[in-house]
Amino acid sequence: MKLSVVILNYNVKHFLQLCLQSVEAAIQPIEAEIIVIDNNSSDDSRLMVDKNFQNVKWIQNHENVGFSKANNQAVKEAKAEYICILNPDTVIAEDTFTTLLAFAESKENLGIIGCQLIDGTGKYLPESKRNIPTLQVATKKILGFSKTYYANHLEKDQIGEVSVFVGAFMLLKRSVYNKVSGFDEQYFMYGEDIDLSYRVEKAGYTNYYYGKTTAIHFKGESTLKDQTYAKRFYGAMQIFYKTHFKRNIFFNSLVFGATHILPLLSKPKEHMVSHKVESYQLVSNKIYPKLQKTLNTNLELSDVFNEKSEQVEYILDANWLSFAQIIGIIKNSKKNKKSSFKILPKKTNFILGSDSSQNRGEVIHF
Repeated sequence: MKLSVVILNYNVKHFLQLCLQSVEAAIQPIEAEIIVIDNNSSDDSRLMVDKNFQNVKWIQNHENVGFSKANNQAVKEAKAEYICILNPDTVIAEDTFTTLLAFAESKENLGIIGCQLIDGTGKYLPESKRNIPTLQVATKKILGFSKTYYANHLEKDQIGEVSVFVGAFMLLKRSVYNKVSGFDEQYFMYGEDIDLSYRVEKAGYTNYYYGKTTAIHFKGESTLKDQTYAKRFYGAMQIFYKTHFKRNIFFNSLVFGATHILPLLSKPKEHMVSHKVESYQLVSNKIYPKLQKTLNTNLELSDVFNEKSEQVEYILDANWLSFAQIIGIIKNSKKNKKSSFKILPKKTNFILGSDSSQNRGEVIHF
C-alpha cells in the first residue's frame, strides 16, 4: 500500500465530511487507506462516517488524549509506505497526493513534505513554511516580530528546503515517522509539529516545501485563538526549549511571561457571526430551492465563477465543481474584502466556510 491518510477528529463533523470527500477523490489513483481517529467527539461524527464513508477505518478514543498521542495511535495501525497527517478542517485537490508522492519518489533522504495552505478566504497561511525557532527567532516571535519565524527565503508558490511545517498537513514515509518515534507525547496540542519537523531534520533527513500544491485549512475549526490557545502555545514552546536547547534564564523568563501574562491580556474571540451579504452567487449547474428558502433570497446561478465588486457570498457546489476548481477559485479570487465563500459538499444539505482563521466557521443547514 502506498499511502495512509491519518485524520484526527474532534467535534468537527461537517468539516470532516467535506475533508473526507476531498481525500476520497484524491486517493482514487493510489492504493491507499483513510484512518480517522476520534478524541471522544460528542457531535455524531462517527454516525456520519459510518453512513457515508464505509471504507474509512475508525479508531475511537473515550477521552481527549491530545494531538500527539492520538496521531501516534493511528499511525501504529497504518499499513502504507507513506503517511499523511491531515487536519479534518482541510480540503485538498484531486491531484494532491499523486503530485506530492511523485515529488517524494524523486528525492533521497526525504523527510517531511508540506504544501501551501490558505484559509477560507484565500489568504496565504505563513505557517505553511517556518524556520527552526532558535532562541533568537523565538524571542523575536514572542515580542511580536515574526518575520524570521517564517521561511521567507522561498516564495509561497516555490519549491525548496524548509525546516518546519504545520501539523495540519505533513506527508512523510512511515519508516521515518517511526524512526524518530512519531510525535512527542509531552505536547498535548501545539508545538508537536515543530518538534517533529526538527527531530526529522536532526536525524539527517531533508524537509521540503512544495508550494505548487495548495490546500484549504479553515484553521479556526481546530481551535479558537483565545486565552487557552495562548497558554498552550507558549507552554509548548517551553517544552520545546527544555527538550532541545540549553537552559537560558532570560529566555525562560520570557516564555514564563508569555505563558502566564499574555493569556491574561488576550481578549477572548467570539464565535463567528453571520456577516452582511448583499447578494449570493451559486456556482453550480442547478438551483437548490431549499437553500434559497433558508437564505431568504433568489440565488444567482452561474456554472462558472464570476467575481463581482459588491459584497457577494459565493457558494461553490462540490457536486458541480472539482475540489481543485474550488481551491483555485478561493485562492485566485481578487481578494475583494467584501466577498466571502461557502462550499456545498457533495450530496449534503448544508454549506460551510470561514471568513477568519481566528474563529470557528459557519455551517448553514437547508
